[in-house]
Amino acid sequence: MDFDEIIDRRGTHSAKWDMMEKAYGVPPGDGIAMWVADMDFRPPAVVQEAIADYAATGVYGYFGDDADYRAAIRWWMQNRHGWHVDPAHIFTTHGLVNGTGLCLEAFTGPGDGVVLFPPVYHAFARVISAAGRQVVECELRFDAGRYMLDTEAWDEQMTGNETMLVFCSPHNPGGRVWSRNELEEVADFARRHDLILVSDEIHHDIVFPGHRHIPMSAIPNLADRLVMMTAPSKTFNIAGMHTGNVIIADEALRSRFAATMGGLGISPNALGLWTATAAYSPEGARWVDALVRYLDENRRLFDEGIRTIPGLRSVPLQSTYLAWVDFSGTGMEMSEVIGRVERDARIAANYGTTFGKGGENFLRFNFGLPRARLTEAVERLQKAFADLQ
Repeated sequence: MDFDEIIDRRGTHSAKWDMMEKAYGVPPGDGIAMWVADMDFRPPAVVQEAIADYAATGVYGYFGDDADYRAAIRWWMQNRHGWHVDPAHIFTTHGLVNGTGLCLEAFTGPGDGVVLFPPVYHAFARVISAAGRQVVECELRFDAGRYMLDTEAWDEQMTGNETMLVFCSPHNPGGRVWSRNELEEVADFARRHDLILVSDEIHHDIVFPGHRHIPMSAIPNLADRLVMMTAPSKTFNIAGMHTGNVIIADEALRSRFAATMGGLGISPNALGLWTATAAYSPEGARWVDALVRYLDENRRLFDEGIRTIPGLRSVPLQSTYLAWVDFSGTGMEMSEVIGRVERDARIAANYGTTFGKGGENFLRFNFGLPRARLTEAVERLQKAFADLQ
C-alpha cells in the first residue's frame, strides 16, 4: 500500500481531474484537484485482484447469488462498528445519492419538507429539490470552531409539513463524529416531529484516533423510523462503482422501500458487488487502518500549513479527508479568496456556499492525496496569501 505514489488521473475520464478546468477554470496541466470527494490512491490489493479475477472470466452477465456480498457487509459492520446487520435488511443502490433519492420517493410526497442540518453535503439539497420536495435548513451552531446541534431552535422552525430528516454522520464538511448524547438528541428531534430519519454514514470508517463512530442504529426505540445508509465507496476509494447500501430493520419501512426499488427496476451492477465483497474483508481492514494513519498525518500537515496564514482557520476534523477552511478572518470578499485559490494557487476546492447556510465563508479541500502533492498545495496557498503574513 503505497499512498505516496503519484497517479496521473488526467485523461482517465476522472470527474475530479478531467472536469476541473470546466468547473473551476483550473487547468489540469499544473492544477491540483482538491474538490470531488474521491482520493488519489489505489484501492486495496484485494480489490484490484477481485477486479482482475472478474475480468479474466470474460463474461459479464447478470449477477446472482449475493449471499457472499451480504455476509461481507455483515462481517464488516459487526467487526468494525459493533453493529449486527441482518443480511435480509440490505438493499443495494447505485451509491448513496441514489439511495437518498429512493428514500424521498418511498417515504415522502411532492411538496413535503425535508430537513437538513447545514452546512452539509451539497448533493442532499440538490436531490431533494429535484424531487419536488422542499429543503428545510436547520443550521448547525458553529461554536469555537466546532459544529453543534441546536434542536431547541430548530423546533421553532418546524411547520408540520416536514416528513423526513437526512442526517450526515460523521458530518461532511465539518468532520464531526457525533457523540451518543448528540445522536439521542437527533433521534428525539425526529420523534417529536414524526420524521423518517435517514442516516448517511458513508464516512464512518475514516475516523481519527481519539474518536469513535457510533451507528445511529445503536440508539434504542428508533427502528420504526430509521433508514441507515452505508457504502464502501469513500472507505476504499471505489466511488465509481456506484454501490451503496440502504439498511432497514423495520419491516413496514422495508416493504415501502422494496416497492419503490421494484417500481423503478433498480438492480445492482456486478462489478460493484464483486469489489465490495472483496473490500469488506480482513485484508481490506488492514488497508483502511493504514489509510487512516496516512490521512491523519495529511490532516496534521494541512492544518499546520493553514495556521501559518493569518485569517485562515481549518476546522479541527474528527473524521473524513475533507478539510473545511474558514476564510472570514482575512476580511476579504470570497470572490477575491476564490480568485487567489484558483488563479494564483491553481487549486480547485469546493465552494462553501454549495453546502447551504453557514458555508458562505468556507472552502472545502480534499487532502486524500499523496503527501508530496499535499505539501505542494499548502505551499501554493501560503504563497497566494503571502501578503497577509
